[in-house]
Amino acid sequence: MLVLAGIGVIVAGFLLRFNPLLVVAVSALVTGLAAGLDPLAILAAFGKAFNANRFVSAVYIVLPVIGLLERHGLQERARGAIAALKGATVGRLLIGYLLFRQLTSALGLISIAGPAQSVRPLVAPMAEAAAERQGLAPGGDAIPAMAAATDNIGLFFGEDIFIAIGSILLMKGILEGYGIVIQPLHLSLWALPTAVAALVIHGARLLWLDRRLARRG
Repeated sequence: MLVLAGIGVIVAGFLLRFNPLLVVAVSALVTGLAAGLDPLAILAAFGKAFNANRFVSAVYIVLPVIGLLERHGLQERARGAIAALKGATVGRLLIGYLLFRQLTSALGLISIAGPAQSVRPLVAPMAEAAAERQGLAPGGDAIPAMAAATDNIGLFFGEDIFIAIGSILLMKGILEGYGIVIQPLHLSLWALPTAVAALVIHGARLLWLDRRLARRG
């Protein structure tokens, strides 16, 4: 009957309004110990269950690490690094990031960067530091918004080049439903002109941003 102690932990935890995740974890630990399992076996069971049934992308596990890095000065170091580079501007920095985002997305590496992973802790602070060197007053949302838009454009127009991405497979399935048989590689190749156009158009917008900042400075 001791193995039922975990149920009591759950009831008590919910009545006391403790964190549900913590309550469930403690309940599982109590149940395992009551059943005679050693702590390492319980931990192994936790890991196996998480790996077999996880529905949340592994990228979200990295978010606490990014938070700790920000707390210890990641953004300040990023701003300092871009401020030390001569000739660095917002447009040049974001064009380089746009190209990087498109190339990695075209290879299927869509989760190695993003608003949470790279824009907020690194790209946006670096772009703000470059803008301040160009004469823009500190603060405001225009530069972080442009950094986030650059990430979104790079991902959106780069991922369709990867033949195994969901959008390519969705288009293939819809076309086959209308009797049009086409290979994913052909769809990917036709995504190349759109990606190049996005790079040119958004790159021109970023260079125009540089010109506006130069006039203001």
